[in-house]
Amino acid sequence: MEITGKTKIMFVLADPIDHVRASAVMNAYFASIGDDLAVSPIHVLPGDLGQAVASIRLMRNVFGFGVTIPHKTCVIEHLDEITPTAQLIGAVNFVKRTAEGRLVGDNLDARGFTASLAQHEVAVRGRKVLQVGAGGAGRATAFGLAEAGAGELTIMNRDDGKAHALAAAVAAHYPATKVSAGRAEARSFDLIVNTTSLGMKPDDPLPVDIEGVGAGATVSDIIVNPAVTRLLARAAAQGARVIGGRPMLDAQMALVARFIAR
Repeated sequence: MEITGKTKIMFVLADPIDHVRASAVMNAYFASIGDDLAVSPIHVLPGDLGQAVASIRLMRNVFGFGVTIPHKTCVIEHLDEITPTAQLIGAVNFVKRTAEGRLVGDNLDARGFTASLAQHEVAVRGRKVLQVGAGGAGRATAFGLAEAGAGELTIMNRDDGKAHALAAAVAAHYPATKVSAGRAEARSFDLIVNTTSLGMKPDDPLPVDIEGVGAGATVSDIIVNPAVTRLLARAAAQGARVIGGRPMLDAQMALVARFIAR
């Protein structure tokens, strides 16, 4: 990749940074469509987020940035505007910098996630879904699942309060989906989704016990790196269908290109 003064620049803000693969996926995508745009991960600690975002406002060849763990929710206070989708979800994963330096946030996680399920011919409508996690990515996924017509959605999280708050928010907007929060046995569900960071490290514990989950069930993990987490490996060994995080990221590329275009 040749980067010149004419190249449009994007960043991906994260902490930690080692797991980030979105930049490589975006660089490959933009190269494939002939767009002179380069993306780089930037390691930003939570306490430095405000200063980092303020600096980006001043970088005139920067067209925007992606946002991942742990910045998806707290970045909102540093932006000028967020889309109705991001407002509903309460989290942002891509930010557009306008020519005037205004920062506009959107959330493409939900559309990317449901698109990845559709690509694998996994039906959501009417199904029983167990979601693990209620953070920034979890919020997007929960709203996306309800919008796609999930019959039941149970949200598990280490912080029960966050799980109940998210369940209440989703239920208020999608009353046709039966939404609840709390502990549940994965074997009782058609679709199990991990939206936590557990699985990025080799010694991470499983985010959920999937004993009894097998053929007929689908297990999805939104983690991109590694491509096959311990959760997915265990689920596949038990006969379940598995979907990693890369398809979700791939599905967002065209959405990102349209969003950041000036």
